[in-house]
Amino acid sequence: MGAAQSGLAGPYLAARAAVIGGDHREAAAYFESALLADPGNPLLIGNAVFANAALGNFGRAAAIAEDMPDSTGGQELINLVRLVELIRLQEWDRVRAEIGQGRGAGPFIDDLALGWLSLGAGDMSRAVRIFETIAEDRLMAELGALHLALAHAATGNFERADALLSSDAMVRISQTERVVRGRAEILVQLGRRADALDLLDGYTQQVPDPALLELQARIGAGAEGPYGFVATAAEGVAEVFFTVAQALGGDAPSNLPLIYARAAAEIAPDHADARMLAAELLYDSGQFALAADAYGAVPADSDQYVEAQMGRAEAIEEMGDIERATDVLAQLAQERPDLASVLAGYADMLRRAENCQGAIDAYTAALDLVDTDQPRYWFVHYARGICHHRTDDWDAAEADFRRALELNPEQPQVLNYLGYSLVEQRRNLDEALGMIERAVAARPDSGYIVDSLGWVFYRLGRFDEAVEPMERAVQLLPTDPIVNDHLGDVYWMVGREREARFQWERALSFDPEDEDATRIRRKLEIGLDRVLEEEGGVGETQ
Repeated sequence: MGAAQSGLAGPYLAARAAVIGGDHREAAAYFESALLADPGNPLLIGNAVFANAALGNFGRAAAIAEDMPDSTGGQELINLVRLVELIRLQEWDRVRAEIGQGRGAGPFIDDLALGWLSLGAGDMSRAVRIFETIAEDRLMAELGALHLALAHAATGNFERADALLSSDAMVRISQTERVVRGRAEILVQLGRRADALDLLDGYTQQVPDPALLELQARIGAGAEGPYGFVATAAEGVAEVFFTVAQALGGDAPSNLPLIYARAAAEIAPDHADARMLAAELLYDSGQFALAADAYGAVPADSDQYVEAQMGRAEAIEEMGDIERATDVLAQLAQERPDLASVLAGYADMLRRAENCQGAIDAYTAALDLVDTDQPRYWFVHYARGICHHRTDDWDAAEADFRRALELNPEQPQVLNYLGYSLVEQRRNLDEALGMIERAVAARPDSGYIVDSLGWVFYRLGRFDEAVEPMERAVQLLPTDPIVNDHLGDVYWMVGREREARFQWERALSFDPEDEDATRIRRKLEIGLDRVLEEEGGVGETQ
C-alpha cells in the first residue's frame, strides 16, 4: 500500500463510522482529511459536501464542490450547495440561470423560488402566476397558496394575504405556529390589533408557545412596527427552503429536510424557526451535541430564545450531563420567572435529577402563574404529586393526584399511580381496583399498568384472578425485576411454587443489587409464607 493510500485508509474508515453513527461533524472532518490524501476523489468530495451542508457550512461545502468533476453522477447536492451560496450572495441572475439550466436545488424548491425571484425583479404578476400554478398541483397546493399569501404581504397587499391565510378560498393552509405568527403581523398592518391578539390568544390557550406569547405581549403593548415577517426576495427564498423542509419533516428518507433547514438559516440568518427546525431534526436523529449547538445558535433577542434554551437543555440531558442541563434551565428560570412553561420545564428537570424539593417549589411557582382550572395542567399536579410522594408527604401527593384526575378524569398514568399507591398502603382497595381497571382499559399494552392490576388482585387476596394480568405484564416487560418478582409471589399463592422460584430467580438475574434483592433471596431460601410471617404476617393481603 502506497503512502497516499495508507494516509487515506484511517480517515476514510473513521468517516464511514461517523456516517453510520450519524455524526456530521466527525464525518466532515474525516472526509476532508481523506481528501488531503486523495484530492479529487468524487466519492470523498460528495461525502464532504454532504457533511458540511448538514452542518450548515455552505460556504465550505461550495468550496469543496468546486473540485467535483461535471461528468460525475449525483450532482444534485453539488447543485444545491452552489445555489445556496449564490442566493446568499444575492447573485440573482446567476441563480435564475442555474435553475433554468436544471442545476437548481430540486423541483419543489426551484418552482417556488422562481416566484420569489420574479417578485424580487419587480414582476409581481409573474410571481402570482407561478404561485397560482403551483397551487393547482394537488401535492404542492398548500405550499403554493402559502407563498402566494406571503408574496402579497411582502408587496403590501395585506388584505389579500390575510384572505388567503385565514380562509379556504384557494386551499386550506395549516395553522402552524409560524403561519399564526405571520397572520398576526399581517393583521397588525391592517390596523386590526385586537384581531391579532384574539388569534394569538386562541392559539396560545391550546399551546402556550413562548415565542407567540412574546409576540402577543409586544402587540398588546403596541410595539409592533413595520411588517418584517417575510419582506424580501431573499427572505422569501429562505422561507421556501424552510417550508419545504417542514413539509418533508422526519418522514423524508434522508437528511434532506435538515439540509433545507440549514439552507434557510444560511440565506436568512435571522430565521430562528429554521434554526429551531434544524435542531429538532438533529435531536430526533440522536445527534444531541449538534442539536444543542443548533439550539444555542438562536440569539437571546429572538422570540424563539426561550424555546431554544429549553430544547438545548433537553439535548444536553440526552448527552448524559443532567447537571449542566439543569443549570441551563435554572438560568432561564431566573431570566423568565414570569413563564409557567419555563418553570414547569425546570421542575421536570429537577425531578429527573432527583431534586424533588426543588421540583416541588418550581411546580408550585408555575401553577401560581396560570389558571389551574385548565385541563392541560393535570400533568403539573401529577408530577408535583410524584415529588411529594418521594419526599414522604403522602397527603400532599394524594391531593395533587386527585386534582390531576379532576382535570383529566381518565388519565391512565394518574389512575395507575394513585391506584397502585393506594394498593401499597392497603387503603381503599376497591377504589384502587376501579382506578387501575380504567387505566388498563386505556393502556392495555402498558406492562406497568397491567402489573398494577395483577398486584391489586393479589392485595385483595384474589390470587387466581391475579395470575392472568401478571403473566401478561411479564410478557410485556420480560426483563423487569419487579414485575417478575410480583409474578413469583402470585404463583406461590396459587400453589405453583416451582414456577414462583423460577420467577424470583429471574428477578434476581436482572438486578441482583436491587433494594428488594435481599427479600427475594430470603423468599428463595424459606418461601414466601415464612417471609410474611417474619415480617409480621398481617397486611400482606386483605
